[in-house]
Amino acid sequence: MVEKANWIWLDGDFIPWDQAQVHILTHTLHYGLGVFEGIRAYHCADGRTAIFRLPEHIRRLYDSAHILQMELPYSQEQICEVCRELLRRNGQKEAYLRPLVFLGEGVMGINPQGSPVRVAVVSWVWGAYLGEEGLKNGIRVKTSSFTRHHVNVMMTKAKAVGNYVNSILAKREAIQAGYDEALLLDTEGYLAEGTGENIFLVKDGVLKTPPLGAILPGITRASVLTLAADLGIPTQEVRFTRDEFYLADEAFLTGTAAEITPVREADNRTIGSGRPGPITRRLQEAFFAVVKGQDPRYQHWLSYI
Repeated sequence: MVEKANWIWLDGDFIPWDQAQVHILTHTLHYGLGVFEGIRAYHCADGRTAIFRLPEHIRRLYDSAHILQMELPYSQEQICEVCRELLRRNGQKEAYLRPLVFLGEGVMGINPQGSPVRVAVVSWVWGAYLGEEGLKNGIRVKTSSFTRHHVNVMMTKAKAVGNYVNSILAKREAIQAGYDEALLLDTEGYLAEGTGENIFLVKDGVLKTPPLGAILPGITRASVLTLAADLGIPTQEVRFTRDEFYLADEAFLTGTAAEITPVREADNRTIGSGRPGPITRRLQEAFFAVVKGQDPRYQHWLSYI
């Protein structure tokens, strides 16, 4: 269950958590047209709290809204400040932030014209998304029977509410089969994404991840590629198949919620040694040093509150 905080920001006002309610005829509730972000704030080594890559996340929120023709009544700078102020008011040293843009009540039917664009920001304390054990020792993943959206089926560059029905079906299938997470193939049979993460593998010292194509442009994904380059780890953005993934020396998933989570097994095949490999560990250590404010080279990625 989500741990309640004191305040939620909704349509320009900070209101008590239990009063943040919407009408049953909220258009997005019926038809799924909405966009959101997931952002993490970390308690840094110096005692301050910093939001990781806040402007990039809010820009992606606005990009997603633009793709779906939703015009926000606030500036990006205003929403960035709302995120900072919400953490202050809730007294949260570490938290997960969820900006949400949705269509309110006004009309019914597929055509949303006339429904008001509403904006909310919620924050709550959220630990390791795939479990502390998974973050430390790796998870088991299953290739889903569900396929990731084709670029002409859904707007795959938008972090859209309705897109995640696909993820829910895949996630539930994997959990019910005894796995921790699902991997989805694209419509041509290549590995695309997890249900809420980007995919990486390591083979012969080279770090590989699928090109953007039909996948969401992950902010943690981009951060890992930058860190890898700065650490001298060769990288490639290239498509790969399931059997290539099985033969990887190492593998991991990235995302704001998942952070950098190692994969130790895929479809009942052990990945590498069955433990997080040295490149995965190096990137984990580098990443957590960055988000905790311990690497001065990446201070520009942190928004202190």
